[in-house]
Amino acid sequence: MAGLIIIAHAPLATALKTVAEHTFPNCGNMLEAFDVPADMPAEEIEAHARTLLARVRNPEALIFTDAFGATPSNVAQRLADGKQVKVIAGVNVPMLWRSLCYATEPLDTLVSRALAGAAQDVRL
Repeated sequence: MAGLIIIAHAPLATALKTVAEHTFPNCGNMLEAFDVPADMPAEEIEAHARTLLARVRNPEALIFTDAFGATPSNVAQRLADGKQVKVIAGVNVPMLWRSLCYATEPLDTLVSRALAGAAQDVRL
């Protein structure tokens, strides 16, 4: 089962985790949130993120970030190995819920389901 981490600009990560816990009340042991403050040095952000990764990785983990190319995403990319730890930028609620529904599936399948959940719920 893959662990999940949300690394995002404050207060988004905690808000998303709260939404996840509303629908999946028992997800707390597999989902961590890290609200990155604007004034935290990148080295501290990475150190804290590595601690969270060690806590949820089992042995796989999926990291969500809010905006590709921003500090949270850059830190997440440094944690990813492309095999057992992967990163998806552009996290949204449907993506997170889909990931919680299918967290027991292999990581590549979980990534596909997360991306599909996000795309299918964007509507005009």
